[in-house]
Amino acid sequence: MDVMVQLQRQLFDYTASLFHEGFLDEQFNQLQQLQDESNPDFVVEVVTLFFEDAERLLNELTNALSQENIDFRRLDAHVHQLKGSSSSIGAQRIHTVCISFRNSCEEQNVEGCLKSLQQVKHEYSTVKSKLETLFKVRRSGPFLVRVLICNIEMTYGETDFGCRGVSVLGSVI
Repeated sequence: MDVMVQLQRQLFDYTASLFHEGFLDEQFNQLQQLQDESNPDFVVEVVTLFFEDAERLLNELTNALSQENIDFRRLDAHVHQLKGSSSSIGAQRIHTVCISFRNSCEEQNVEGCLKSLQQVKHEYSTVKSKLETLFKVRRSGPFLVRVLICNIEMTYGETDFGCRGVSVLGSVI
């Protein structure tokens, strides 16, 4: 089971890097603490809802900034909503960019708003990719360990691992 320890360590290191690089903050840890055996997908579900809401808001922000007469109060309301929802899942970088974005809205600075929109889109895309990777690794971790163990069984002829009938890379063993 040394493989399992290695996978767990890699998962821990990857998660720690998300905090160290400022993608996530303590709020994400608090969100994870709300997850339990009765709702094992809680964090994924909440973050997925955030992704859906953020994409809607980013589209609305893009549309609002493409208008000839920009409604800065409406624009600011959308940015405020994105700032709050990003804060609620611990998406620190998005939250930080939204603060600057709101300042540009208050100043009615079109160029500042456009720059902030590009920054928030970039940060959103990056954190979405990183969280999707994190969730995939968490979901597939036990499966990967089983595949590795079954590959060992196939290679060395061991039969103590209970891999009979498990499909590994297209082969039924």
